[in-house]
Amino acid sequence: MTVECFYQGRRLASHVRSYRRGHHTTAGAHMPPAHRAYAEWTPERIVGWAARTGEATAELVARVIASRRHPQQGYRSCLGILRLGQAYGQDRLEAAARRALAIGATSYTSLASILKNGLDREPLPERTPAQPIEHDNLRGAHYYTFNRRPY
Repeated sequence: MTVECFYQGRRLASHVRSYRRGHHTTAGAHMPPAHRAYAEWTPERIVGWAARTGEATAELVARVIASRRHPQQGYRSCLGILRLGQAYGQDRLEAAARRALAIGATSYTSLASILKNGLDREPLPERTPAQPIEHDNLRGAHYYTFNRRPY
């Protein structure tokens, strides 16, 4: 079966109908030029754009894309991240991306907040290995493996 679109009695477009419930199909020829260009983007291309700013920015953008079920869902966030470089400068964006990666805040909103509050200019927090907590009420794995009593 074919779907046809008419305007004032003139056929504008036609394509084969999809019977997949809840899904849509799009013919590239029916898209406006700007949308066609957007459809040609790939995660690698966007990460490549971010890599022009620096390694941390590229890593942050890659994580944003990877966090989405469909990579295209992360494109707008990634483009917003790259636009922050125009507003704050590439060096500040790269520093903010390093901080965001260090604290696990991998979203556009977090990055924008880091830049807005000038946290990209602060030294990164030092990573210290977690120290075990010693307390009488805390028991480790050894308690459960050596002190088992049958009930």
